Amino acid sequence: MKALCSFLLLTSAPFLAAKEPFKPNLGPDLPSITVRCGEVTLMLRQSSQWTPGRIDYRGTPMTTEKSAYGTVFSFPEIGFIGTQHLENEPEPLTSLSFFLDGRELTEPVAELSGDHFRFVRRSVIRDFELQCEIEIRDGRLFETTTVRTEKAVPLKLVYHFMHAWTPTVDAYLAGSDGKSEERIAGPFLDTPEEARKFHVRQKVDWVAVREPASGQYAVSRLLEAPENAQNVSMIWNVPGTYRKYYLKCFDNDTVPAGFAGTWKMVTAFGTADASGWEEGAKSLAASLAEQN
Repeated sequence: MKALCSFLLLTSAPFLAAKEPFKPNLGPDLPSITVRCGEVTLMLRQSSQWTPGRIDYRGTPMTTEKSAYGTVFSFPEIGFIGTQHLENEPEPLTSLSFFLDGRELTEPVAELSGDHFRFVRRSVIRDFELQCEIEIRDGRLFETTTVRTEKAVPLKLVYHFMHAWTPTVDAYLAGSDGKSEERIAGPFLDTPEEARKFHVRQKVDWVAVREPASGQYAVSRLLEAPENAQNVSMIWNVPGTYRKYYLKCFDNDTVPAGFAGTWKMVTAFGTADASGWEEGAKSLAASLAEQN
């Protein structure tokens, strides 16, 4: 079996015509890889181009498998390309690399456990080169996406760090450093009036959600982002399906020629009752500012 870190050329005409997800040489019985590092579990799935399929904390799913994760581009007159969106064009992957506790895995198996996991995924979407890295360490999930293009490319939008939080999530909270008095918060309601409504819709430093059945909450903090990319946080409320987070960038904008930019987000978790979760989330968000 060839090492997964080798550069895989997948841009042949038959591949493009088939619009099939890339299937690296991991064996016919490996549709997903589940990684457990302490209290955080991450599932990566083949069907969505080896992007996340679910995130668990302390054994409880905090997200749903019924959605796409990672980064997706939307092009004028074409639509979405990337991750699980294979309806228009494929996203040719060029390499995958897996590392567990500092050791590269050339033949990963379906179940992995350790203290530290890192996954590097490289791909091409039209004129863009992508490198998406996921790391689990110290009970936290780090996601880093780097985008490069030599050409100027008009876009409808880019979504980074898509997280399909479970539909049982019932509340959100968001904030920015130096704006402690500004409260962006509210419940997620399953009413017809609230269905498919976007919440937050601002440029913020962090966003948190609460899952009441487990008493757990998640805080996602943006650690790095290009200033000219807009970087608007949104959560889409689709009752019964998910409360989905998006970092929207380049909204009806053109990515300039020669662009090279990196986005980095960390997600951490906590536990609190209904009356204490907001203070816990704010405290956790402040501590995440020191991450790198």
